[in-house]
Amino acid sequence: MAYKAISDYGLIGDMHSAALVGLDGSIDWACMPRFDSPSIFGAILDEHKGGHFQIAPVEPYESTQRYLPNTNILETTFITPTGRVTLTDFMATSPTRSADHAPHEIHRIVACEEGTVALKSVFQPRFDYARASTHLEILPLGVLASNGGETLALSTNIPMTDNGGAAESQFTLEGGEDTTFVASYGRATPMAVGYGRSAHRLEHTKEMWERIVQELDYKGMWRDEVVRSFLVLHLLMYAPTGAIVAAPTTSLPENIGGERNWDYRYCWLRDSAFTLNVLFLVGDLHDARHFLNWLISMSAEHVKSGEVQVLYGITADSDVEEVTLDHLEGYKGSQPVRIGNGAVNQLQLDIFGEVILSISTYMRYGGYISSEIWSIVHDFAETTCRTWHLPDRSIWEVRGHERHFTYSKAMCWAALDKAIEIGTATGHKSNLARWRRVANEIKAEVLTRGWSETKQAFVQSYDSDVMDASSLILTWTGLLPPDDPRIQSTIARTVEELGNGPFVHRYKVDEADDGLQGEEGALTMLSFWLIGGLMTSGQIRKAKDLFEEMLGYANHLGLLSEMIDPVTKEALGNFPQAFSHIGLIHTARNLSWALSQAKD
Repeated sequence: MAYKAISDYGLIGDMHSAALVGLDGSIDWACMPRFDSPSIFGAILDEHKGGHFQIAPVEPYESTQRYLPNTNILETTFITPTGRVTLTDFMATSPTRSADHAPHEIHRIVACEEGTVALKSVFQPRFDYARASTHLEILPLGVLASNGGETLALSTNIPMTDNGGAAESQFTLEGGEDTTFVASYGRATPMAVGYGRSAHRLEHTKEMWERIVQELDYKGMWRDEVVRSFLVLHLLMYAPTGAIVAAPTTSLPENIGGERNWDYRYCWLRDSAFTLNVLFLVGDLHDARHFLNWLISMSAEHVKSGEVQVLYGITADSDVEEVTLDHLEGYKGSQPVRIGNGAVNQLQLDIFGEVILSISTYMRYGGYISSEIWSIVHDFAETTCRTWHLPDRSIWEVRGHERHFTYSKAMCWAALDKAIEIGTATGHKSNLARWRRVANEIKAEVLTRGWSETKQAFVQSYDSDVMDASSLILTWTGLLPPDDPRIQSTIARTVEELGNGPFVHRYKVDEADDGLQGEEGALTMLSFWLIGGLMTSGQIRKAKDLFEEMLGYANHLGLLSEMIDPVTKEALGNFPQAFSHIGLIHTARNLSWALSQAKD
C-alpha cells in the first residue's frame, strides 16, 4: 500500500494510547497499550514492513470522514457504484477517564447503509516496530497474533484466512446489515462478538467524550474548531498520570526525505505549561489539576538535585533514550526513524519561565498555591538565579552548539517576575528582593545584547543578527509592553524575513546553526503567535483574516500538524500536534474577545 498524505488521517484513542485511521479505512499507526509502547501497526513509517489493519470496499470508492459530534469517535463513509458503507472506529474507554485501566480495544463496526457492498479486511500486525516475529493463528472466533508473551486478538464473525503473514477476508453486506471487528491488546484468545457488546462500548465511549465537552467553558467564535482542538488535547492525555504527549507519533518528517524526524510521544515541561494554561482558561479544572499534580511530582523529583529534565516519559519508568530504527525506511523515505528523544539531556533555560507562568495563571483563576506548588515555584526561581547566565539550546532544542538565546533569557526574567508575583500574593517574601535584583539584571542584558541595531529587532541569540520567530512571544512575558516600538519593529521584521502569508518559519536554517541538514516546514504554532502579535498591535481585522486562513489548513477533520509546507500546503511533522491545537484554542479565545471589544 502506498503512503498517504499525513493529513489523510483521523485519530482515535482511549487516553492511554491512540491510532491513526486513514481515509482508506486503514489503521497505519497504533502503539499499545501506551502512547510510548512499540508500534503494532506502523505502515506510516514503512509501507512494506510496518503493518496495518484495513477494512474497505473491494471495488473503487470515494470516502469521507467525520467525528460523531462532540466525540473522538471516527466515522468513515465509503460510496461505491453499488452502495454505501459506514465504518465506525473508536477505542473503548475506561469507566472514568482518570482510571488506571482501559480495555485497550479498537472497535471497528461496519454497517451497510444502502445497496450491496463487497468488502475486504486485512489484519497485519507487526510487533515491536516490526522488529519482532509475528505469529498468526486462525481460530474459530477470529485471529490471534502473538510474539512471545505479547498478544493482539482480533475478534470477528467473518471467517479469516492466513495469506502469508496477514489475516484476510472478503465479505458482502447488504442494506441494514453490519458486522464488527474488535482488536484487543493482551487477550489470550479472540472472543465472541455480537450481543451488542461493541454497541454498548460505543454508547459508553460516546457519553464519556460528550461529558468532557460539557466541561468546556467557551462561548466565543469558532466554537466547533475549539471543541475539536479541546478533544484532540484529551486524546493526547495519559489518564493514569495526567501527562500529555506532544503528539501520538514519531518521526513524521519536518521535510520529506530529510533527517528532521523526532519522537514526540513524551511530555515536555514547556508544552505542559502551555497546555495547563489553556485548560484553566477554558474551565477544564479536572484535567488541569490532574496535569498540575503530574507536573509537580515529576519536577519535584529532579529540581532539588539540579537535574531538571526538559521532557519526561508519561510515567516515571518511561524509557526516553534516543535510538534509530534503521530497518524502517521512514515516511516516504525520510530517515532516520527515531524512538526516544535525545533532547532529554539538553539544558533549556526557558522551561522555568513557562512553568511558573502557568502556575501564575492557575493562581489568577482561583487556584490554591499549596506548599508543594510553592516549592516548585521557589526551586525553579532559585535554579533560574543560578543558571540564567549559561548558554543553552532553548525552545527549538537545537543540536548545534549552545549559545545565549534571547528567548531563554527573556523566559528566565519571566520566571522571576512571576515568582515574585506569586510570592507576594502568598506571603512568601524572604527571597523576593534578591529575585528582583537578578530579574533586573537579566532584563537589562536582554534589552542590550538580545537587540540588533542592524535588524531593528530582537534576534535569536546575543550579539547576532539571526532572526528567530520565538521573539514573537516576548510581549506575552511582560518584558516590554505590546506598544513598545522595539516589539512592533520585531514583529514587522519577523514577518519580513520569516513569514510567508499566514506561515512562519522558526528561523532560516542556512543562517542558524541548529546542527542539522536540510530545510523544514513552517511551524503551525508560530502562525498563531504571529496572529497574537498582530492583536497586541491593534491589527485585529488582519489577525482575524490570518486566523481564518490558518483554519483552512487543518485537515478534513480539523486536525493540525506540527508544520506545513508553505508551497505545497502539505502537512508535515508529527500529527496531530498538541502545540498547534493549544495555539488554536488560545488564539480563538483572545481574538473573540478582541473582536467583541472592537464592536463596542
